[in-house]
Order: sequence, then C-alpha cells, then structure tokens
Amino acid sequence: MTRRRRTLIAACLLGVPAATALLPSAEAAVPPEHAIVVCQSASFYANYNSSSGPSGLLRTLGYGDKIGHTPGSHPVYNGWAASFDYGPNDWGYLRIECIGGYNSW
Repeated sequence: MTRRRRTLIAACLLGVPAATALLPSAEAAVPPEHAIVVCQSASFYANYNSSSGPSGLLRTLGYGDKIGHTPGSHPVYNGWAASFDYGPNDWGYLRIECIGGYNSW
C-alpha cells in the first residue's frame, strides 16, 4: 500500500468520529405527543421569527384537529408553539393556549 493511500485512509478514519459528533442521534429526536386543537379556530403558520412573529399562514385548524406538541421539548416562542399537524403531516406554529387534550387519541 502506498504512503499516500495510507494517509488518505487514516484521514478518513479520523474524520468519522468528528463528523458523527456534529449530527444529532436518532435518540435525540423527540416525537410529538398526541394532542388536539382546543380553540374554535387556530392559525397554523410555517415559520416564526422572534422580531416579526409568525409568518407564512399554512391553514386554519379547527377544534378537535389532531396535532402534536411535546411540552419541554418542542420550542415555544412568545406563545407560539412548534407543532405537528397530523392531517397533512407537516410542522408549523400555533398558539400554545390552543393545544390541549394531550394523549386523548
């Protein structure tokens, strides 16, 4: 084996632990707890910006729509909670006071 090839192999092997340290592990992801919308209607936005608030209205959710949010794991910014809408299967933000009925389905 040539010296250049040994050096390349060594560099690749040394880089593997560093690269994996930057990636979150599968255990780090927290699945959302089952919940429902408890408001008559709740605006569901694609993004939240701390200076301008929610943006990119996706849809309006109604009472009883199935969503997911894990308190303490999924962020809440100024009352806007990162949530998962199980209808179309996408993430967004809605008001935290509109989330309830945890583990009811």
